[in-house]
Amino acid sequence: MDRFRAFASKNFFLLGMFVAVGFARVFPALGNNGGVLRPELIIGKYGVTFIFLLSGLSLELSQLKQAFANIKLNSLIQLSTFAAWPFLIGLPLKQAFARLLPHALPPALLDGILILTCLPTTVNMCVILTAASGGNVASALCNAVISNMAGILLTPALLFRFFGSSIQLPFLAMVVKHCNKVLLPVAVGQALRATNMKSFYKKHSKMFKRSQEIVLLSILWNAFCTAFTNGLGIEARHGLVLLALLPTLHLTSLAVVFRVFSLPSWGFSKEEVVAALFAASHKTLAFGLPLVNTIFEGNVNLAAYCAPIMFIHPLQLIIGSILVPRLESYVGNDHAAPTSKSRVLSEPPNPTVQN
Repeated sequence: MDRFRAFASKNFFLLGMFVAVGFARVFPALGNNGGVLRPELIIGKYGVTFIFLLSGLSLELSQLKQAFANIKLNSLIQLSTFAAWPFLIGLPLKQAFARLLPHALPPALLDGILILTCLPTTVNMCVILTAASGGNVASALCNAVISNMAGILLTPALLFRFFGSSIQLPFLAMVVKHCNKVLLPVAVGQALRATNMKSFYKKHSKMFKRSQEIVLLSILWNAFCTAFTNGLGIEARHGLVLLALLPTLHLTSLAVVFRVFSLPSWGFSKEEVVAALFAASHKTLAFGLPLVNTIFEGNVNLAAYCAPIMFIHPLQLIIGSILVPRLESYVGNDHAAPTSKSRVLSEPPNPTVQN
């Protein structure tokens, strides 16, 4: 039993992931939005608010200032999100499928993939995965805020560039929503650092870290419950193509982002590389679905436009969770022996590092 408990503690993320998906498959109605447990409130609102409150509580103000002042790192992440993704991945991929594999995916789904590449990074997911991996949480949080605020303008501008239709969005409402979701709980967490909560957090940091992991697994469970209950509105064969294409796309983006950001010439720390790895490779569901529904409201292809976003959300969670022990080992090696930053994903994980 001791060995089992040690194994379960070390692999909590991975085991929890299988439990969450399995439970969602057996009882999908429990975790579906609008269901009896109201996960859109408990998880989507209060759980995510709790995560950002903990982020504010755990970060020194100097760390946040330093993260926002790191113009080189922040600029590269935002260029990856709003330039490399749409122009070097989305548009060429759509054109390649249209010319070489015209029957693999319908045009509407190809447009959906292009729309996906125009979205900002995730807010809660990249922060939680960065924290779980031992990365620079301040940098992840900083770029999540910058990306989603910039996405209010840049994503519609990119979609206008690609689709050429007039776009009208509730700009002020989106700004208020992101401020309430991210900035307000972080500010409250910072204020709590002036109280006894700071020492309480440090004393029970392992418990709080585990609670962050539970919230992340709950988000995964909610996403799969919704998918199993409502479906995705596309044909099964097209869904299989997306299930093959999107993980490949995400894994390739992770590998490329890691190789680029870990180049010694940039001078980024390993913790900053981990933060960039998630912030520059993720695409948001929470921002993406409302935005796409607003822009393309009434469009007959709306379900196809949303499908890639629905697919990529749990895939990012699963792949990120699998990478957590390896990245935590990579960051930990910085204190053990000097290693080349470019070796991160090729080195075996340290079995002594706790998840």
